[in-house]
Amino acid sequence: MKRGDFVKSSAIAGASSLSPLVTTLVFASENEERLPMKDQITALSASKLSSAIRKREISCKEVMAAYLERIHRYNPTYNAIVSLANDDRLFRQAEAADKALSKDEYWGWMHGMPHAVKDLADVRGFISSSGSPLFAKTVANKDSLPIERIRNAGAIFIGKTNTPEFGLGSQTYNTVFGTTRNAYNPELCAGGSSGGAAVGLAAQLLPVADGSDMMGSLRNPAAFNNVIGFRPTKGRVPGADEDTKLFFNQLATDGPMGRNVRDTIKLLTTMAGYDAREPLSLRDALPSAEAFTATPLNSELRIGWLGDYGGYLPLEPCLLKLCRDGLNQLEKRGVVVEDCAPDFEPARLWETWLTLRHFAFVDSQALLKNPTMTSLLKPEFQWEIEGSLGMTAARVVAADKARSDWYRALMKLFDSYNFLVLPTAQVFPFSAETHWPSEINGTAMDTYHRWMEVVIGGTLAGLPVVNLPAGFDSQGRPMGIQVLGPSGADQALLEFALAYESATSFLTQRPTLVAAGDWT
Repeated sequence: MKRGDFVKSSAIAGASSLSPLVTTLVFASENEERLPMKDQITALSASKLSSAIRKREISCKEVMAAYLERIHRYNPTYNAIVSLANDDRLFRQAEAADKALSKDEYWGWMHGMPHAVKDLADVRGFISSSGSPLFAKTVANKDSLPIERIRNAGAIFIGKTNTPEFGLGSQTYNTVFGTTRNAYNPELCAGGSSGGAAVGLAAQLLPVADGSDMMGSLRNPAAFNNVIGFRPTKGRVPGADEDTKLFFNQLATDGPMGRNVRDTIKLLTTMAGYDAREPLSLRDALPSAEAFTATPLNSELRIGWLGDYGGYLPLEPCLLKLCRDGLNQLEKRGVVVEDCAPDFEPARLWETWLTLRHFAFVDSQALLKNPTMTSLLKPEFQWEIEGSLGMTAARVVAADKARSDWYRALMKLFDSYNFLVLPTAQVFPFSAETHWPSEINGTAMDTYHRWMEVVIGGTLAGLPVVNLPAGFDSQGRPMGIQVLGPSGADQALLEFALAYESATSFLTQRPTLVAAGDWT
């Protein structure tokens, strides 16, 4: 596409013509080379986009124009990005980034790249709604700690990514912004709670995305949208804000998502690192993203397949086989994959989860005393608070003991295996009109999140866990596998992920998007 043709085709007023050097960019496939130039720009991985900007092969304003045009074209269908900033404001920021480069001022690897932040975190000057009508007009006056680091890496914040109310449940819908829809089929849900982030990546509305994970919120939506989601070792990415509990409720963590593993690593190294504001943050430093190299795939690598915990977890038909088959390419290269099981009763793990989850809502009990506020809360949030009523110290202590036993059980498995693997979800993406599955393969779900039970093992052990794509079912619905590594072994786990990505082709199957007005 010629420079003039690009300008004519752009739907965004003020979009600049393409730099003559833009044709030197390296694209992922021949198919992407045949795309309109603006779509070639958004098809670049975050790493390649960063390099092109730094080399001044493409301007920050051109990048912003391409992304905004794509967002305006597709976001009305998928609703991944909310609280989108004004185009003129964003172009001014992109122009400032270009002027800085012209003076050899380089802000970092995200220099001039558009970025939207999960709507559970704060970005200075943007609404922080947490998907709740209680905070629908609340504007943040400072950045959350990980977001501060992303800003310092040179990103331009364009808006927020949608999340369920207060991040509860793995279905991204709320009464403030509505429902986020799956990138591969807008009839289906996106997962959550980092659903907007996952869809933004899969639909190429964002180069890279941040998220957070308490009960699979970086993993489940990544599986549902065929992207990478990484839950780091607890403490790897500090997330302390003024009201953060620094010592209790060590379940949730912030983390990165990417269209590929390399991009995920680059964002992780941006977000990670000790900070005195979070005293339990890890003090060991990760190397630069460029220092991560793929693990050799051979017989020295041993994988423990946890599957469905010996039939304990109900799974949608065909899901378990699909996930297990995703490891076939590793076995062909000599990697040992064996069935294994932790010496721990899965039902005890679930009871532990319920206790610690409810314990996290003790300080929200006042909301139930205000009928006006209570009426604005989703039923699942009310249920969580009600579960915290009458919480005793003895119950919390017992849960802590069980959590410790669970960690030790996994450590015994790591004596025999480098990594442990199980499905990322128990169901494939379901209807976007369904709040949560009431049953799986004939087994009734007794809570709104019981269908997500498969993710709690990594959370309760505080381990690094990465979602990797495992393929698609006969209906074209994506699924992923969770790979767990030993505590602190974030680099080793992501280096394995690099090897897995190179041995498989799942990430190359991109969605066919539906533009605004073409789907109702």
